[in-house]
Amino acid sequence: MENADQNYVKWFRNAAPYINAHRGKTFVMMFGGEAVQHPNFSNIIHDIALLRSLGVKLVLIHGARPQIDARLEQRGLEQKIEHNIRITDTESLSAVIDATGSLRIHIESLLTMGLINSPMHGAQIRVSSGNFVIAKPIGVLNGVDYKHTGEVRRVDSEGISRQLKDESIVLISTLGYSSTGEVFNLSLEDVATQTANALKADKLITFSEFNGLIDSAGELIRSCDLNTVHRLLNQDTPHPQRVLLRAILNCSKAGVERCHSVSFSSETALLQELFTRDGAGTMVSKDYRERISVASIDDVGGILDLIAPLEENGTLVKRSRELLENEISQFTVIKKEDVIIACAALYPYPEAKTGEVACVVIHPEYRGGNRGQRLLDSMEAEAKKQGLESIFVLTTVSAHWFIEQGFVEQPISRLPEGKQQMYNFQRKSKVFMKQI
Repeated sequence: MENADQNYVKWFRNAAPYINAHRGKTFVMMFGGEAVQHPNFSNIIHDIALLRSLGVKLVLIHGARPQIDARLEQRGLEQKIEHNIRITDTESLSAVIDATGSLRIHIESLLTMGLINSPMHGAQIRVSSGNFVIAKPIGVLNGVDYKHTGEVRRVDSEGISRQLKDESIVLISTLGYSSTGEVFNLSLEDVATQTANALKADKLITFSEFNGLIDSAGELIRSCDLNTVHRLLNQDTPHPQRVLLRAILNCSKAGVERCHSVSFSSETALLQELFTRDGAGTMVSKDYRERISVASIDDVGGILDLIAPLEENGTLVKRSRELLENEISQFTVIKKEDVIIACAALYPYPEAKTGEVACVVIHPEYRGGNRGQRLLDSMEAEAKKQGLESIFVLTTVSAHWFIEQGFVEQPISRLPEGKQQMYNFQRKSKVFMKQI
């Protein structure tokens, strides 16, 4: 039991940067009727409520394809689909309204009832629905009249934003309304894309039967850029995944920074994707790679978390928050999804034309790549920019790695005078220097 508690505390601490990063952000979640009828949907509802309590602004867009199909079958009506678009005549529209309205009420009831029987008991979460989507008819395409099937003309982003400001979860269906009072059956992809773009959402999260986006070999793609999405669309991809791909592509092009695809059948996928470094599904961004940059004051907490284990075991000398805040401009960090996974600092000694590379730390889960080399290259470039001719390190455990990077062991007397006076003889750190 103690190990389980310790693992939970460790996970909670690791999730803290994500909690801070997501607070106040707007997420649009897109899920079809298949997700709602899956037994795991109640867990998704609880996680949605949890996200709201953590300060995330949520807009839920739900489809109802299987529910509409069932209504049409019950009424003995023929399903008419052309180019994967449903033709909605007057009789079909009645079934669409029935299925979509019933499903919306069902989701609202889950968001309300789920709180009572879950750890979210006591949270006051409001759900707001309304005529936020203005629609127009598709009309006649290639000789086919789609009748009451429409497309989004405009999204009332101001109305939605007011509800989000009042801390409501906004729930939107695939029914749209015209200025003349007509009702149109819209595609889930169209509504989700247009809503995310109108709100300038920070994330689009899509739910599907798959774990995420799947490549041609049937393997999960953990992270990718828009070129990969384009390539998947040009392949023989199943229609359900093509819907997700088009939504992700359109949102990314319109400025949504991050799009995610997760499984609606996994009990933990949503929270794993949002609160762990490697996620559980697929993350798509315009620049999904790890980024290296000069640290800012906002990075102090992340650096402290990263270096704490090495300070505790004596590998690094302890740094107080106050000291780190004063020295933050000397640090360079590597971030993955806004979480710091590596850092290093450069302390110049201009009078000796040298500089100390210190606090080189890489998270244990990310030590298999070339991140250390990237940090060192960045330190060397900055040292040259400052007119330094060499860099040096003091280390107790990483001598071999620095030798591999071209450093040569030197006596303490080669250190700048100021550093010699600060040398800790109890630690017995070895000195390595590299000409640049």
